[in-house]
Amino acid sequence: MGHPAPKIAAIPGIAEEIAGLLGSMLIETVDHADELSFTVVREKLADAMEVLRDRAHYQQLMEVAGVDYPERPERFEVCYHLLSVTRNHRVRVKVSTDEDRPVPSVTHIWPVAGWLEREVFDMYGVIFSGNPDLRRILTDYGFKGYPQRKDFPLTGYVELRYSEEDKRVVYEPVRLAQDFRSFDFMSPWEGAQYVLPGDEKAPQAPGAPSPAPAPPPPPAAPKGEEKGDKPKVTEKSGDSGAGEPTDSKANAKSPEAPAKPAADTDEGKGVAKPEDKA
Repeated sequence: MGHPAPKIAAIPGIAEEIAGLLGSMLIETVDHADELSFTVVREKLADAMEVLRDRAHYQQLMEVAGVDYPERPERFEVCYHLLSVTRNHRVRVKVSTDEDRPVPSVTHIWPVAGWLEREVFDMYGVIFSGNPDLRRILTDYGFKGYPQRKDFPLTGYVELRYSEEDKRVVYEPVRLAQDFRSFDFMSPWEGAQYVLPGDEKAPQAPGAPSPAPAPPPPPAAPKGEEKGDKPKVTEKSGDSGAGEPTDSKANAKSPEAPAKPAADTDEGKGVAKPEDKA
C-alpha cells in the first residue's frame, strides 16, 4: 500500500535480512504502509541497536517516542526511529515496558539519545537505565505527574500565574472559571432528542426545532391582466412624487448650470471637419 509521506524506495528482502541479523532478539516484524517495525526483547535493546548500526548500516538515531496503551500489562511502547544514509531507508525498533521496568539506554551508541530519552521520561515516566542525566526536560521544576499518560487529567493538577503581591510566579490548584460543557454529538438538523434552550417557549412536537412555515404564494392574476402591481418609476426629474413644490423646484434651472450650446454652432459636437465648414 502506498503512503503519502515522501517516497523512500523499499529494499527487496530487507525485512528478512534484518530478522536474520537480530535472531533471537526479535519478537515481531510488521511491514505496513511501506514502513518496517521490529519489536525486540527489552533487555537486548542495546545489542540489537549495535547490530543495526554496524551490520545493517543504520547509522543515525532520528527520534525516540513513547506510546501509552493503558489496557496492556506493559502499557508503554518506546519507539526508536533509525535512518540509513547509505541505503536511504528507515526502520522503527520498539520495546515494551511499564512504570517499574527500566529500558536500557542507548546513549553509549548515540549520544543524542540522552535528550530524547529524557523527553520520554518526562512525558511518560519511562525509566532508562544507564542514562547519565535522567531529569525532566520539558516540564517545570517540581512538576508532578506525566502529561502524556492517558490517565493524566486534561486540566492538570496546578496552574501558575504571576503574583503582584509576591512579585514572582506562583503555583495554585487548578480552578476552572467555567465547567466543561457536555456534548452529545447529535446534530440538531437530524433531530436531537431534547429541547434546545429557548425552544420551550414555543409548543411543538418533540425533536429538533423546525423552521416557521413559509407564507403562501400570492394568487395568480386573471388572464389579460397585468401580473402584480406595476412598480412606480420616475421618468423625469420633475416627477419626484413629493408634491407640486418639490416638482417645481426640480424643474427650475440652477443659475450655476452651464448654458446649453446653440443649435447652429459646433460647440459640443467635437472638432469640426474641414468639409463641414466649406
